[in-house]
Amino acid sequence: MSTHDPSGPQPEGGGQPSSDKQPPAPGGGTPDGEPPRPTPAEAPADAPADAPADAPADATFGTPAGGPGAYQGSYGGGPTPGQNPYDQPPPGHGPGAEPYGAPGGGPVPGMPPIGTWPKRIVARLLDYVLMQAIAIIVISPFVDLSTREGATEAFWLGCAIYLVYEALMLSRDGQTLGKKAMKIRVAMLLDGNPPTQSAAWTRAAVYILPAVLCCAGLWWIVDGLFGVFDQPYRQCLHDKAAKTVVVTTEI
Repeated sequence: MSTHDPSGPQPEGGGQPSSDKQPPAPGGGTPDGEPPRPTPAEAPADAPADAPADAPADATFGTPAGGPGAYQGSYGGGPTPGQNPYDQPPPGHGPGAEPYGAPGGGPVPGMPPIGTWPKRIVARLLDYVLMQAIAIIVISPFVDLSTREGATEAFWLGCAIYLVYEALMLSRDGQTLGKKAMKIRVAMLLDGNPPTQSAAWTRAAVYILPAVLCCAGLWWIVDGLFGVFDQPYRQCLHDKAAKTVVVTTEI
């Protein structure tokens, strides 16, 4: 017969075995079925306190891929989505930039300085005289130019030849014969490459067609004066239409 008195003092721990002496639950978990938690010695030293257990040790939560400053926007790592590259002057043309014609004062980094007006005007005159001379040679067998007969036709023919001549020459390397002589060239404003075919034809058409359809002298004056006051690229209207700029071929 047992002599144990249930009303007497209980052994330490209420008669139950301590938790550190309980047998492990099947599967390596705790008796309650929860997965084992790593001890402080086992946890990665640089992991955030609330990071998942399977997160990489160097993960930074809430930081976009690439880290801070991975995307800098315009002129820092690529154009900002939806931003027009012509809205603001690129480096070299902001406040305190070098004056036009100074080394490094081109439209975009790495491009030469803007072509000067004397060179641009002389280049135009050389090309215009050359094309008109060709037109006169072509039409002279059919008219008497000494009486100014056929002068209008010669002018129209010269303009047509000029249109084709300039478009083809500019799409090749950005230079006509007049521009080669004056050491200037036409370049795409975006990247400095020679004009594309569409840009070359657009540039030539905007320069020639209004002169043929309306008043040649008046249109060319308006077109040229627009470029005099344009900032920062000194673009005439035909440059604006084609998104081109005239630069020098030597510094």
